[in-house]
Amino acid sequence: MEKKRKLMLISPMLHQGGFERVCITTARLLEPYFDITIVIFDSSNIGYDIEGLHIIDLNLGVQRGKIKKILNIIKRSRRLRTLKKEMKPDIAYSFGPTANMVNSFSKTKNTKVWLGIRSYMDMGEPVKLKLFTRFADLIICCSKVIEKELKVKYKFNKITTLYNLYDVEAIKKEAQEKEPELPWQDMDERGKKMRCLLSMGREDDVKGFWHMLKIFSLVQKRIPEARLILVGEGSFEEYKKLAENLGILKFVCFAGRQSEPYKYLKKGEVYLLTSLNEGFPNALVEGMCLGLAAVSTDCLTGPAEILLGQANAGWHRKPENKKENVIYGKYGILVPPMSRGKDLNAGCILEEEKNMADIIIDLMQDENKLERYQKAARERAQCFSYEKYVEQFLDLT
Repeated sequence: MEKKRKLMLISPMLHQGGFERVCITTARLLEPYFDITIVIFDSSNIGYDIEGLHIIDLNLGVQRGKIKKILNIIKRSRRLRTLKKEMKPDIAYSFGPTANMVNSFSKTKNTKVWLGIRSYMDMGEPVKLKLFTRFADLIICCSKVIEKELKVKYKFNKITTLYNLYDVEAIKKEAQEKEPELPWQDMDERGKKMRCLLSMGREDDVKGFWHMLKIFSLVQKRIPEARLILVGEGSFEEYKKLAENLGILKFVCFAGRQSEPYKYLKKGEVYLLTSLNEGFPNALVEGMCLGLAAVSTDCLTGPAEILLGQANAGWHRKPENKKENVIYGKYGILVPPMSRGKDLNAGCILEEEKNMADIIIDLMQDENKLERYQKAARERAQCFSYEKYVEQFLDLT
């Protein structure tokens, strides 16, 4: 039997995040083809099933302060270089800017350095990117937009796009296994069934949750049985206060971090994304796996590639034309990017928020359109299958 090649996957931690999920899933899927080791810097609060996986913890968690952070990078790099020399992996593939830095600085003669850029926010650190490209044998992006920008700005051509991956059938199965605890009944006092908008994401300004709450407040006024479920890590205290000021707190479920998020996701009719930036939004595709119609901002990056099948929508518009520039794509509805300034003032609702609310209301009130986009969402989700990912990964090696 032919000896398996060695693949080292590197992630700072294995919390319940997007690139951490890709790391774990990559390890599971490629086990038939590679001898796999996952190297992490800190094993606390692991949010994924790691049974049967070979995990090495460097025990060098996060440090506070600039000098301590620099020293920590040096320590991690030295320890990882020692590991590479001992284990002699053919490929060391890292996920996220922290792991990419350590992977680059620990480069050895016989191990290829593959760097994974899983978010557009990683593009905001040009100094780091220039260092990465000096040491990288390959950069793997989650978006064609990121790939193109790296080629144009950094003249780096050893680069490819490998979209995130999803086990659609497993997501469906997990969704049906349990019921979520929600702060409302299935029917309202008028006997009407509750109709849920869903979104998932950690508490972070980049998610634009203030936009979402204001949009939902307008939807809820027109569709009283509408409800909003937000699943993601964080206290969301300032958003709970905003929801209270908007008069919608009792109609919003802040579900927090969930080890079984799909039981919440299945309750939705529409997946709503208001992010300012993304890499390749996992939660959007997961919602589509369960047949949620997708309404998203055309943020950098991901939604346009998912909903339109192209890198971006190419907005060339004046602000007053935002409503006309909504794209009813084959797989979902895409609206122009939202304003980036955080605004927790309940009395200030922007035209772009009103426009997005109108789109959602129209979708929820048009049964045929809603069903059409729900069906299209399921079809599109199949394009990001495990089989496709493995095939493309093996082609790279």
